[in-house]
Amino acid sequence: MKLQVLLEPSDEGGYTITVPCLPGCISEGDNREEALANIQEAIALYLEPIEDDLTAHPSAEILELAV
Repeated sequence: MKLQVLLEPSDEGGYTITVPCLPGCISEGDNREEALANIQEAIALYLEPIEDDLTAHPSAEILELAV
């Protein structure tokens, strides 16, 4: 999966990085490489299912979808 990220210099130094298609998915780093590594981890955590997310009606189906 490929996502666009927005990498901006921070006023305090370093970089702030956000993922526009994932509201609230934001991270920082002291340099570009650190910011990119941090946002990859943030994206993985953002997309990780939470046990409560799988609570559904008994007749519901759980399916996997590749994007």
